[in-house]
Amino acid sequence: MSAPTPAMPHAIAEHLLAYPASVLLRMHQLRALIYEVATSKHQQVNESLKWGEPSFHVNGGSPVRLGWKASTPEVCYVYFHCQTKLIATFRERFEEALVFSGNRAIVLSLDAPFPELTIRRCLEVAFEYKKRKALPLLGL
Repeated sequence: MSAPTPAMPHAIAEHLLAYPASVLLRMHQLRALIYEVATSKHQQVNESLKWGEPSFHVNGGSPVRLGWKASTPEVCYVYFHCQTKLIATFRERFEEALVFSGNRAIVLSLDAPFPELTIRRCLEVAFEYKKRKALPLLGL
């Protein structure tokens, strides 16, 4: 059983109040998964707002941000640093399971089932990016 997810920082909680209920549900799912993945590897999560979106960083990893846009209300985004090999690798390994936006994001439909196992794997790789970046396909 995983540890409980810590209280959300006030600035992020305030920011999320503007999101529709379906988006909030997915954001809370993603946040809980981020903490579960990080704590399973004994990593401390630094959570903040970056570019107006919840951002999560662990030592030795690449940051992950969560986003939603009113212009695309049916989806939310899991953003990764665009100058890494993360999205290219995820596209190579999980092309049939995930939808991508350029070299920076996984696009998650709010109406589709949450691909928890695949997103978990992506988060694990992102949070270990510095030790994996020289491996073929980041060790996936």
